[in-house]
Amino acid sequence: MNKHQSAQAVTGEAGLRNGGQILVSALRRNGADRMFGVPGESALPIFDAVYEPDAGVRFIMCRHEATASHMAEADGKLSKRPGICVVSRGPGAMQAAIGLHTAWQDSTPMILIVGQVPRSHRGREAFQEMDYSRTFDDMTKWAVEIDSVDRIPEIVSRAFHVAMQGRPGPVVLSIPEDVLSATSSVADAAPATTIDAAPSAQQMADVRRLLQQAQRPLVIVGNLGWNVEAASRFRTFVEQNNLPVVAGFRSQDVLDNRSEQYIGDISLGCSRPLMARVKTADLLLVIGDRLGDVTTNHYSLFDVPTPKQALIHVFPGPEELGRVYVPTLGIPANSSRFAEALAQLDPLDHSSWDAWRAESRLAYVEYQAPRPDFPPFDLAKVIDHLNTALPDDAIVTNGAGNYTVWLHRYYRYRGLGTQIAPKSGTMGYGLPAAVAAQLRHPERRVVCLAGDGCFMMASQEFATVVQQKLPVVIIIVNNTMYGSIRMHQELSFPNRPSGTDLLNPDFAALAKSYGAYGEAIDAHDDFPAAFSRAVNAGGPAIIELRVNRKQLTPDRSL
Repeated sequence: MNKHQSAQAVTGEAGLRNGGQILVSALRRNGADRMFGVPGESALPIFDAVYEPDAGVRFIMCRHEATASHMAEADGKLSKRPGICVVSRGPGAMQAAIGLHTAWQDSTPMILIVGQVPRSHRGREAFQEMDYSRTFDDMTKWAVEIDSVDRIPEIVSRAFHVAMQGRPGPVVLSIPEDVLSATSSVADAAPATTIDAAPSAQQMADVRRLLQQAQRPLVIVGNLGWNVEAASRFRTFVEQNNLPVVAGFRSQDVLDNRSEQYIGDISLGCSRPLMARVKTADLLLVIGDRLGDVTTNHYSLFDVPTPKQALIHVFPGPEELGRVYVPTLGIPANSSRFAEALAQLDPLDHSSWDAWRAESRLAYVEYQAPRPDFPPFDLAKVIDHLNTALPDDAIVTNGAGNYTVWLHRYYRYRGLGTQIAPKSGTMGYGLPAAVAAQLRHPERRVVCLAGDGCFMMASQEFATVVQQKLPVVIIIVNNTMYGSIRMHQELSFPNRPSGTDLLNPDFAALAKSYGAYGEAIDAHDDFPAAFSRAVNAGGPAIIELRVNRKQLTPDRSL
């Protein structure tokens, strides 16, 4: 009888479970209903535990640990609960590190579970042995090794608390394979609960006073800590008080972009008039955004450490308040709880900033106005078609690259949870994020926009899309190069391209080789019909856009 068979035999004894079963039960009790990963021998008891029909946790088998970790991170964004990724030790864990980094920079709850070498082998540099606490300390909220099967429920409960409490983020649990195969009658722990910090009455009184004193107020929103009801309350508040709202980097879905209060996003490719408007504001109400590098245009929009503008900074992690910018009023609060408090404030006299808000909205509308065509392929027209072709609840995912500038500029996000994109700026994110989104919301339309380089970093997961029978539509912007890198290369080293040209497959043929729908087009006028055919195909689909490679962004060309 081998070790696996022996473990199976004892699970029939009263109250006894192996570590894999205890772990899966703990995940299920904490609301996890799926996990993403690549199977490995160091974690076999986990995969055996989810084999049972009543396990309650579905395993989504992926082709690469990097993309599996991004699926888990995206699932965390969508569910507001920790996305779960399970990988094998050593190479598997290191390849999953990219998802941890994204979860860290994006403040996403996530738990990475790593099979570890047996306890008796530790410290000998055993096959694929690593110290994960040391390796991942700088990009996680907590990294720990579980050295006893009896402590699995306790530590899993703590992992969920840590991942969700305050500023959310990733946690790593490494579990030796002999702990996973060991048996115990330990009881399950109660599900983790979090306490969302709320602003005090005095703080809200100060918020109202500072807003009322302003002549040129701006609200900047990040996508952290919101729920649908709170987003609705927030919209009511800013519309009743005629406040202009700016979205932080990749947070455009907090407020319907069609609202007269929405005046654009501070992002890559941000308009110069909007940046000037932020600089000339006299008060900034920042909700759910860390005010990181991109949102602050490389820390140039506000003075460090003390901005010239009055700054009200609302963020769930108190350690972030004053980390870079000293706020006039720092409020450690969850965005949703803060929105509840905003709804209780007496109305403001907004006459002093009515013209300011109207001018801000007009500038945004003008920035979205059609520009001269880039023949034969104007991406602005492609994105504008998506505005009309997609329902309000459609989820659009993307990774990193110049192509995202077109999306951010011309697509109008209409509801919370419709923009899934990495603040960390990682390539290869869009496709795995689309997998997670379609699994989480099978009833909604999911579209992935990817550059050719971005898609090729995750192209193996198209097999996962097909295997899971997901009707994701993937739009590949193919300019046969790393466009964003080439742009910066040309700025620093003109006419000396190096390492940025790409040889790509026929993406339409690639889709067809999997039995999916595939089509390539050479002009923007062909996109509406192609998109309709892709949607009506009823399954996975790829549309390749063979764009003019000289057309980098709406404002830059080679």
